[in-house]
Amino acid sequence: MGITLLKMKIMPSSPTVNLEKLKKDAKRTIEEKNGKKCRFEEEDIAFGLKAIICFFEIDESQELEPIEEKLKSIKEISSIDILDMRRAFG
Repeated sequence: MGITLLKMKIMPSSPTVNLEKLKKDAKRTIEEKNGKKCRFEEEDIAFGLKAIICFFEIDESQELEPIEEKLKSIKEISSIDILDMRRAFG
């Protein structure tokens, strides 16, 4: 099986959300659903709000919907968007 590389934008529910805690919660959730090599960047949006850009890999046979649903259940997350998804060749 191949590996899928993902880039996901996680929008916090407000500018006051603790981004470090949110990253830890997101990483734990992704790893529980078999995601690997999870890393984050922050992107300024407006008025102090920052998005978290999450990069991770997952086996291409895995469904993404369970990961998205579990992340959306975190109360500090407003929305999730898949920005890029591609197959890794190695």
